Amino acid sequence: MDDGRLLERLVARYSPSGAEAGAVREYVRAARRLGYRTRIDGAGNGIAVRGAGRPELLFLGHIDTVEGERPVRRVRGRIHGRGVVDAKGALVSALLAGRRFAGPGTLRIVAAVGEETDSRGARHLLRGARADAVIAGEPSGWDGVTIGYKGVYRCTATFRGRRSHYSGPAPTAADLAVDWVGAVRAWAAEHRGPSMFRSPTVKVIGWSTGPAGDAEEASVTLDLRLPPGMSVRSVREALPREPGRPLLRAIAQCDPVEVPPTSPVASALVNAIRAEGARPTLWRKGGTSDLNLVAPAWSVPGAAYGPGDSRLDHTARESLSLADLARSVSVLERAFAELLGAGDRPPTLRQSGGGA
Repeated sequence: MDDGRLLERLVARYSPSGAEAGAVREYVRAARRLGYRTRIDGAGNGIAVRGAGRPELLFLGHIDTVEGERPVRRVRGRIHGRGVVDAKGALVSALLAGRRFAGPGTLRIVAAVGEETDSRGARHLLRGARADAVIAGEPSGWDGVTIGYKGVYRCTATFRGRRSHYSGPAPTAADLAVDWVGAVRAWAAEHRGPSMFRSPTVKVIGWSTGPAGDAEEASVTLDLRLPPGMSVRSVREALPREPGRPLLRAIAQCDPVEVPPTSPVASALVNAIRAEGARPTLWRKGGTSDLNLVAPAWSVPGAAYGPGDSRLDHTARESLSLADLARSVSVLERAFAELLGAGDRPPTLRQSGGGA
């Protein structure tokens, strides 16, 4: 089977968050054919392992996608389909890059579930054994490395008020919600930094109003993206309580992450890209990934890497060049060798002690 066919088969298994089981089974079958030891863990993550012992490198990809199935097509050297960029291309690249790895050390490649929603797959991994470093499988372009992601605080604010005639002076619950969103936007503007990555952003992603017995109720769901230096806890405490003193319910929350470009994982990826003849680009992104959870929780070095243009994520234009897939396989093969050791060269992770 050619490398593109492997990716096509995985993308053909439509796997929106919460319905990943079929794609996970396909992933495990493909990894087993490539010589990996495989299993499916208690959260439903697909696990593929080569080698044994320390150090251990975790390649943390995700197999879930956003909603919206797309036909899988190969056109002029590109594969089109939901999840081909975000982020099944990264998973296939890692499997192909590690298929000849035999140790010493361990390469663990995980197709995690739930990354697009609650990161339940990554959270499950945190209950198990700690790796010495992590590469998150996310699109950075074959010649790019992502070293920063914003955090997220997604919440629903609910306002209640007494029902009254609309001609009266009292604000409705919906009025309170609108004014409160304005206050949150004003707070974000006050904390604007020198760039988008250094600034908080606020988006309204849901809204509902209606009677609640003798009262009325309005709810608004906000998605706040947090720059480095802002924790979820600090933002939650700083959000305005007036007007309306809303009841806040968290839906998703994760602190931002930013790693030094000179950290072992970022350096290994940069070195590999240079060895392939390109000038690496370092990205700091406004989205959030499972890297935000795992690297800080374990206090280990990390970065994100994978083929594809992240501007195509979640769109009807999502597609990946087979040439970029092949280049990313070469980059990861070199990076795995540097981090875990190859031939007489000692592994970088063992030299660094695996610390952040």
